[in-house]
Amino acid sequence: MQYKAIFFDWDGTAVKSRKEPVDSVVELMKKLLSKDVKMIIISGTTYDKIADGKLHEYFTKQELGNLYLGLGRGAHNYSFKEGKPLLHKEFLPSQEEKLKIHGSVFLLHQHLLREYGLDSDIVFTRPNYCKLDLMVNHDRSDNLFLQEGETEMLQDILHKHGIREGLIELMKLAEDFGKKNGITIKATTDAKYLEAGLTTKSDNVDYFVENVLKPENINMKECCFWGDEFIYLDKGIPGSDAYMITEKTRIAEFYDVSEIDAERPEEVKRLGGGTMQFHLFLKQQFER
Repeated sequence: MQYKAIFFDWDGTAVKSRKEPVDSVVELMKKLLSKDVKMIIISGTTYDKIADGKLHEYFTKQELGNLYLGLGRGAHNYSFKEGKPLLHKEFLPSQEEKLKIHGSVFLLHQHLLREYGLDSDIVFTRPNYCKLDLMVNHDRSDNLFLQEGETEMLQDILHKHGIREGLIELMKLAEDFGKKNGITIKATTDAKYLEAGLTTKSDNVDYFVENVLKPENINMKECCFWGDEFIYLDKGIPGSDAYMITEKTRIAEFYDVSEIDAERPEEVKRLGGGTMQFHLFLKQQFER
């Protein structure tokens, strides 16, 4: 099938690492964008981390007219105008809300240390959420996406510290501390990090469905979604890419390029093959 819109994650799906040249995936993207296929990158990162903030320089103005980015875990949505990124509506917390998010995550950090002796680090410098590093001695290096064995590694750490319910207990604690701070927190995780904020990738996706696809009369059966973090990290806890599955998108096609053997949401088809599988799909699309 030829799709009219392709949503995809960046790290681990389009590229293996942020230090890897983007030329190969860009070349494939250009051929589809020139055919008026909508391509929408959905990533938890920020624009400066994708092709060093120079992604727009790889495309013509006509190609950029079909390229969009939903970034920052729901925070930023971009299109392009006159060859430059154009920031649309942002989903950013007020300063007071941001302080409440920070305070809630700090309370969780203190609770884990006080009650369980578990060390954690906090990354405060994100536009609309905080990251709590649960595996402080584990370095992903340039591969910032979920790695084989990390889920089991984290569960082992949590159990050794007496957190018997594992990740689900931490997610609930994050939400509970949010309530104590007077804010409703949405907690997600990629095993190494627990992320707490007001939005998720779902907000990026739904924005583009309403503001790009519907005006172009593109329906969900003409769309597909690609990622490498769909697997359930624990019972009831899906990976970050599973948040692209929303009530608005559920009838589209979802493909996972991860090699990790684990349960996935029923909407997702496991393909494996990593970034090469995604590149092959793009190649097949413009050859049809």
